[in-house]
Amino acid sequence: MRFKKVALSLLIASCIMGNSYAQTTEDDGKLNSNATLDELIGYVLRNKIELKQANIDKAIGEREIASALSGWFPQINATGSLSHALQIQTTVINGEAIQMGQKNNSTLTFRADQTILSPTLFQASRAAKYVRQQNEQNIESTKINTVVDVSKAYYDILTSEESINIINENIVRLERQYTEANARYETGLVDKIDYKRALISLNNTKAELKTAKEMRNYKYDYLKMLLGMKTSQDVSLSFENQTMESNILLDTATALNYRNRIEFRQTETLKDIQKLNTQYQKWQFLPQLGAYGVYNANYFNSKFTDLYNNNYPSSSVGLSLTLPIFTGTKRIQEIRKSELQEQRIEWDLKNLENQISTEYSAAMASYRSNMNAWRNAKENMQLSEEVYTTIKLQYDAGVKTYLELMTAEADLKTSQLNYLNALYAVLASKLDIQKALGTVDTIN
Repeated sequence: MRFKKVALSLLIASCIMGNSYAQTTEDDGKLNSNATLDELIGYVLRNKIELKQANIDKAIGEREIASALSGWFPQINATGSLSHALQIQTTVINGEAIQMGQKNNSTLTFRADQTILSPTLFQASRAAKYVRQQNEQNIESTKINTVVDVSKAYYDILTSEESINIINENIVRLERQYTEANARYETGLVDKIDYKRALISLNNTKAELKTAKEMRNYKYDYLKMLLGMKTSQDVSLSFENQTMESNILLDTATALNYRNRIEFRQTETLKDIQKLNTQYQKWQFLPQLGAYGVYNANYFNSKFTDLYNNNYPSSSVGLSLTLPIFTGTKRIQEIRKSELQEQRIEWDLKNLENQISTEYSAAMASYRSNMNAWRNAKENMQLSEEVYTTIKLQYDAGVKTYLELMTAEADLKTSQLNYLNALYAVLASKLDIQKALGTVDTIN
């Protein structure tokens, strides 16, 4: 049946997590019609709002790093002053009152400071790589969740589309059965119970079709939300026919490596940052050393218009040293606190290992269970097709009752839908395992 061929496209779609996602759209704001899963992944990795925000956070982090490291460059400042003395200060020298200074005074000062030794700048220099690493990891984490969510949404829509196709096929079959039952009733071969049962089944299936279409509309809106699109925008998907059923398989013997998980690496980065903070607190015992140079342009005159005719400059260079001697044990307390925070992160890593192990175990159990359910559903679907075909022939020959035909038809529809749902469950659980293993490919 056609739906079986389309359903098998779910199987090949599962292998996408092990391949890179090719960029197939030319415009970031436009998604090709009949988009494949590859194209959806490429589009969402360029347009998802959370990813754009994460990239902005990365750019902000670069500015913060540059701002923190700018302290290593010379800091040059200029200041100026202008004053007019209403009364010139008088000083008595050897019993004689002498006015000191001029009525108009102006000073321009240029000062350059160069940091040589600074615990704060030491920390900023060493922390730069961890800040960059943290921002990259945040982006990667967002990409992983995005790829998994969009892939599941795509599989879910594919399942809904094929479920609708199955229901439509059932409606065609029920309409034909209703027509045949009504014709038999008109000719007096059977009573009206058969065609009334056929009408009831037909009406129920049409109502089921409406419900399925409403759910499909919601699933498309959910996908649009994941893609960062407005619900008013149109999205059409391509479900290419694939027959590689073996792609549903997963190597269940793959060893769990905690460091493959982005959450684990993020926690390790926090640990490195905390170690650096402990070192920074120890650096607080170091002195702060800097060099400076000062140039003053001094102007004095009793007449304002002639104030800037003559300059009496002064200049100096030197070193400045600040040595903290006693801070009330503050530095020691900060060191101890930072060391305790390091220990706490160590326990966070231990706890995360346990969580990852449990998550992987749950995902693997779900995958194995869903694989078993899928194999069973596939076998039941094949058996239901055989049973329906046989009973339909027997009904046409007058051997079987219409009730038996309806039962066989209902079993067939149920087995078909169960097969699709089981297939989706396997693919979704496979994604969960890949996420648990940290093997989701986000390269685009």
